[in-house]
Amino acid sequence: MRGSALLVGMVLLAWAVPAQADSVSEALDAFGVQQPEVRKPAPDFSLTGLSSERAELSDFRGQLVMLHFWATWCVPCRHEMPLLHALENKMKKKAFSIICVNVDRGDRQNVQSFIDEVTPHFHTLLDPEGRVRNQYAVRGLPTTYLIAPDGKFIGRIIGERNWDSPETVRLLNALLTTGAE
Repeated sequence: MRGSALLVGMVLLAWAVPAQADSVSEALDAFGVQQPEVRKPAPDFSLTGLSSERAELSDFRGQLVMLHFWATWCVPCRHEMPLLHALENKMKKKAFSIICVNVDRGDRQNVQSFIDEVTPHFHTLLDPEGRVRNQYAVRGLPTTYLIAPDGKFIGRIIGERNWDSPETVRLLNALLTTGAE
């Protein structure tokens, strides 16, 4: 366990965004964002949240979206949730939204209990059948997609990140400034 924590720490250090990246693309590369060669539209979907409200990805058009796939049984995912909550607080006056898609299979109460403990304000949607997870080719957790305000993919991030870091905020602000194009 200690060795894996050290490895995760080294990986996170290697992916830190430099303060003076020459371009947004270089900043994305430095953060470990896998960028598609051609920016394709992110598939739209509709899922139900914990409060039985329905949300669609297209509801967030015009905003930079962080689409984050996670599960309550995923230890790195659990570590990230408070960091995502802190990131959301830092970015709340921006055209930015975090959508967390939970992929637990049928244990809605377990998801609700965890969310109550962490108290995030971002959208938590449920994908118990794995339909959206499959649509987005999520093979490991956590997996995060950055989606531009025009609804096209910016890139994908696989694995745990320190979402509350100054580098993350700097990267997201750069994406918002450039229109993520």
